[in-house]
Amino acid sequence: MPPLLTFVSRLSDGLPLVANTAPDFSQGVTQEHKNQAKDILRGLGGTGSSSAKMSIDTTNNLIFHYLVRDSLCYLTLTERSYPKRLAFLYLEEIADAFLESLANDYGDPGWREAIATTARPYAFIKFDLLIQRRRKDFVDPTSRQNTTKLNEDLADIQSIMRKNINEVLNRGEKLENVSNISNNLVAESKKFKWGAKKLTWQAMMNQYGPIVAAAVFVIFVLYMKFFW
Repeated sequence: MPPLLTFVSRLSDGLPLVANTAPDFSQGVTQEHKNQAKDILRGLGGTGSSSAKMSIDTTNNLIFHYLVRDSLCYLTLTERSYPKRLAFLYLEEIADAFLESLANDYGDPGWREAIATTARPYAFIKFDLLIQRRRKDFVDPTSRQNTTKLNEDLADIQSIMRKNINEVLNRGEKLENVSNISNNLVAESKKFKWGAKKLTWQAMMNQYGPIVAAAVFVIFVLYMKFFW
């Protein structure tokens, strides 16, 4: 079977730019898988430590693969038996074609601004046809074309990290909790800083206030005596 589900998203926040489902081979793809894909993409945004490539096992003998490149994330869902190397070659071709089309439409670096400023999900859905064309080339892993691709590819897929979907999604929840704790600490730090400044000012007033008051009184007396 070919790649069953394909997403292209903005890395910073996981906003889906285009998505595609293989209509003739997607019987095993559930709404849960689609939700998991979106959760994975959202979890990558803002972590600052995303792996460039990763495989994530999920249910129904399926597995996610994702590729991070040029501030974009390319994710696909395949059967677990589908060659891992071929899945990443598919994502590489999607990335090449998508970036080429963006550069043709918006120029370089204009396409980066178009990606960064879009606020609407699936704003680049017209690229769905591009994904469909590329996916047809990867239907049969044993075809001569794909066998040649595998033989010519020298990438070391053994170094690509592999995790379970629950581990990835739980990590996202932990990262969100860490972010909330960090925000609370920043807020408390600001309160403490303001309190410290206030205490310092009060201490200076207590220490130097009487001296300043006495000096003002002496100056006033001298002024009244000699100049009034």
